[in-house]
Amino acid sequence: MRDFRKIKAWEKGHLLTLAVYRTTKGFPREEQYGLVSQMRRAVSSIPANIAEGCGRSGETELARFCQMSFGSASELEYWLLLSHDLGYLVEADYEDLLARTVEVKRILGAFLTTLRRRP
Repeated sequence: MRDFRKIKAWEKGHLLTLAVYRTTKGFPREEQYGLVSQMRRAVSSIPANIAEGCGRSGETELARFCQMSFGSASELEYWLLLSHDLGYLVEADYEDLLARTVEVKRILGAFLTTLRRRP
């Protein structure tokens, strides 16, 4: 078992989760159970899946959960685009959150490559 707090992808994912929660506080009330809920679910799944994978046995299980985190990050990318296109995210917030999401995906991708190379 690993300490998920020591995994860079978890740390960046957690910080991204906090940023998305802060940013979505300003979304329209009618989106609280729609877009806001979807975004928060997707973003919180990134670090949550990494943490769960660390609690499982072996690198194969950790890699599987990291792959799920990667999928959640890709889903978040779409929700960010939709929020921007609907006018709920200003350009600066969109660019910041998108860049952070892409960074998490890059880190996760490198971590997955490392996990899959291990015997």
